[in-house]
Amino acid sequence: MLLATASTMVAMAQQDGTLRLTLDDAINIALSENPTIKVADQEITKQEYAKKGTLANLLPSVDFSAAFNRAIKQQVVYMGGDMGGLGSLGSNSSTDGEGSDNEAEASSEAANKGFKMGRTNTWSLGFSGAMPLINAQLWKQLKLSADEVEMAVEKARSSRLSMVSQVRQSFYGVLLAEASHQAIKENYDNAQQKYTDIKQKYEHGLSSEYDLIRAEVAVKNVEPNLLDAENSITLAKWRLKALIGIDLDTDITLADSLENYTDTLYAEYMKVDTTMVAGSSAMRQLDIQGRELLKARDIAKAAYYPTLNLSLSYQWNAMANDFKFKNYMWNPYSVLAVQLNIPLLSFGRRHYSLQQTKVQISQLQLTRIDTERSLMLGVRQYSDKMLTGIKQYDSANEGVSLARKGYDIATKRYDTGAGTLLEVNDSQLALTQAQLSRSQAIYNFLVAKAQLDETMGIDYTPTSENK
Repeated sequence: MLLATASTMVAMAQQDGTLRLTLDDAINIALSENPTIKVADQEITKQEYAKKGTLANLLPSVDFSAAFNRAIKQQVVYMGGDMGGLGSLGSNSSTDGEGSDNEAEASSEAANKGFKMGRTNTWSLGFSGAMPLINAQLWKQLKLSADEVEMAVEKARSSRLSMVSQVRQSFYGVLLAEASHQAIKENYDNAQQKYTDIKQKYEHGLSSEYDLIRAEVAVKNVEPNLLDAENSITLAKWRLKALIGIDLDTDITLADSLENYTDTLYAEYMKVDTTMVAGSSAMRQLDIQGRELLKARDIAKAAYYPTLNLSLSYQWNAMANDFKFKNYMWNPYSVLAVQLNIPLLSFGRRHYSLQQTKVQISQLQLTRIDTERSLMLGVRQYSDKMLTGIKQYDSANEGVSLARKGYDIATKRYDTGAGTLLEVNDSQLALTQAQLSRSQAIYNFLVAKAQLDETMGIDYTPTSENK
């Protein structure tokens, strides 16, 4: 199902004056507009790029480079060997000793003087390429990158589960506020109607002033509760609008009520399997982390394996004492090399890295056991809350029927003069409390169900598909 955007929904609100939301609409808007969800989706894209980057390390790389060197002072080269000896070899054996000494001294002076080598400007440019032929660490790193993408997907799923749960609870909160307002409004209307009837009777001398005062006080006592209920609706709608990401000034109305969920309470509870937590996002993330650590261990082991790399370089060099480029002679130079690296000694660096990974695997196994226990506890708690909500609803629903019957009897008794106004007020209070208790029971069940679905990792099913 396509996600509706907040801008589209707001445009509809501007046309109709009020934005009419179902639970599906609220969830769809939140999943498309909430920044947390967008960040999680972008994390998936980032990890996919990281995986492609790892794959690129296995492919050839080609670089172009250019360099210019300016010799400030050229290097001086000295010739080795005994220059004096060379001089004596070239002389006649009959030469007198003084001549030999002079020639040896001259040769030694020439050798010590040396000569400059190279030219002032050196230019070089060319291409170089490299490619790993055998590299176990890179191969295993590619498998680890695939798990990192899967982890990003699962974290995005966890964010969606959390967002759906929050939206559901906030949506149900608005429904509870409206149901509470409806019960209090009924109480207020009944008190107002009773006050009007008693006032008319008082004006005709059929009722006492005390009953008139009591009726008016009853109306005044309900008014603050009615105002609080109206304010609760406003606050609940603000929280919902802020959560799903629409403007707080947008008028919204919910196309739903708590009563619409009463027929599915038992069915929803019977679907719960308190032994299934494998679908929990927390458990799935731990499983992925376990696979990542196993691959990290393999990568640490691969550090002991030899690597074989291929490289190719093709360059052009030129040397000159001026900047007349057209007269330069560019000499090509190319090298093809195969490099073999065999790890021999690292003073325990690779060994300690491998041992550290093994400890992390052991820690993760213990964490998984603890997490599974916590999830099982949470599932049972939420399941118990659902069952308690059903029992509370049954009791409160029966209480509403009895309280309404009692209110009707008290009203008739008062109208016939057999009862008192106090009985009417008490029965009305009992009816209001029973209605509020019934609405609270339904709300508690729905909130517990939303929390249970998040804990167990159950994806939300649109209400239209449930019907």
